[in-house]
Amino acid sequence: MCDNTKQPEILIVDDILINRMLLGDICTSLGCRCTMARNGEEAIGQVRERSFDMILMDLEMPVMNGIETTAAIRAMGNKKSLTPIIAITAHNADEIADELTSVGFTDMITKPFHISKIGKLIDEYCR
Repeated sequence: MCDNTKQPEILIVDDILINRMLLGDICTSLGCRCTMARNGEEAIGQVRERSFDMILMDLEMPVMNGIETTAAIRAMGNKKSLTPIIAITAHNADEIADELTSVGFTDMITKPFHISKIGKLIDEYCR
């Protein structure tokens, strides 16, 4: 959970530039500061270097997918490993929810994503 006296810091992890840009614009419009990563390997590097209040994680990415990345972050075993991680997916939520929970995802949002849903997630996990 984040300190509600500051702007939430959100890490957006997606291999598709337009998705990163759209999520960044939405989160910025909701009062957040955003950092971007193109894949799981970059995301892990970002998490090692700084703290985030929430991570928006695409599932399907090259180099290291969202499931592998989330498992690696959870395995860090430090305070950063407790950061809320929200899966972003085009998959049927009912079909993958158990797998995502078992790996350590905090919540999930399906594509296409809407500003109201992202706002609710930020309010729930960062404010």
